[in-house]
Parts: sequence; C-alpha cells; structure tokens
Amino acid sequence: MRTLGDLEALVMEQLWKSTEPQSVRQVLDSLPHGRSRAYTTVLTVLDNLFHKGFVERRRAGRSYVYAATQTRAQYTAEAMEAALAGAGAGDRDAALMSFVDQLTAHEAAQLRALLAERDPS
Repeated sequence: MRTLGDLEALVMEQLWKSTEPQSVRQVLDSLPHGRSRAYTTVLTVLDNLFHKGFVERRRAGRSYVYAATQTRAQYTAEAMEAALAGAGAGDRDAALMSFVDQLTAHEAAQLRALLAERDPS
C-alpha cells in the first residue's frame, strides 16, 4: 500500500479539493498557513507524488500542472483494503466486525443501504 507523508497528505488534500489541475504555485498558495513552505519544497513533493503514482502531470507552458490519479474515496478504500489484508485470513472477519462495531447508527444504516444497492437480491 502506498502511503502519504504529512506534507504529501496536505498537498493531496488540495488536489482532491480542486476540479482542475493545479500548478505548484496554486498548490503552495492553497496550503494551510502557519508554516512557511518553499516553492521548491512543494515542487519536490509533487514530483515525488508523481513518481509514486498519486498524481499525473502535464505541461502547461514551461511548467507542469498536477491532478490526483484517484479520488480521496478510492485512496481511502485502498487503505482500508490494505489494512484488512494485513490482518491475515483468519483475522479479516474480526477486523471487519471491529470496524462495524465502531460505526454510528447512521453510518451502519448507510452501509446497509450501499450493500443493498450493490446486491439487491
């Protein structure tokens, strides 16, 4: 499972929020304030994310613009699946049950509805 570091997660959050590919400057300007970050730092993070397969990039003039290769929901689902796979075959059911036990009544109802949509029989 590919994981995100702290700054990578902040950068991905900005890309997930955007409907259009973002330049390094746009990503830098959209990051939460409170800690000064250099343009080159964000450029390096985006390059690393590109090589890890989290973002795609395309030329826009002399530089690149970046977009996420998957949605936040897809990334979260991948992380959940990796966690379940790490539990081992015998513990997968126990891990799922533990997850379900932590759901609120509303979340459990949502899950039931989604499962019913998937398999209406």
